[in-house]
Amino acid sequence: MTDPTESEPVAGTFVVTHADEDSAVLRDVETARVHTLSANPDLEAHEVIEATVAPEPPLSVTWTIDELDARRTVDVLDSDLSPTTHEREIAADQAVGDLERVERAGTGELHVLSVPPDETENAAADVLDDLETVARAARLDAVRVEVRRDSDEGVLSVRYLPD
Repeated sequence: MTDPTESEPVAGTFVVTHADEDSAVLRDVETARVHTLSANPDLEAHEVIEATVAPEPPLSVTWTIDELDARRTVDVLDSDLSPTTHEREIAADQAVGDLERVERAGTGELHVLSVPPDETENAAADVLDDLETVARAARLDAVRVEVRRDSDEGVLSVRYLPD
């Protein structure tokens, strides 16, 4: 691993945290290191890119994209479906505030959160609006995130899906 203070190109997966006509800000989904681009090569906020970025001389304060290998969006969906029986069983065995991560067959991951029933809608809204949800999906190679909930039981499931 290279020292993040070095002024060398960095290859990785990035989420676009901000984009406007003139510039964009990228965050490495593995290290959380932030790279401000000196120009925006047509990127949009919340987009996920696989790229190599390089510091722009002479000060190495801003970055440019040397190579853009792939780009995608992650769909974060507010599902009207309830958590599955398996997800409810997981939630029943954990205390309020706990999170259980379950690997899915193949790729992806499932997160089951136990929350106070009267806070379920707020918790779901937080997950849906949080850019970290997109970054986590990028780390897991997921292209879709589905948020399910049961407000009566205080169960929230976040499904990171490959397609």
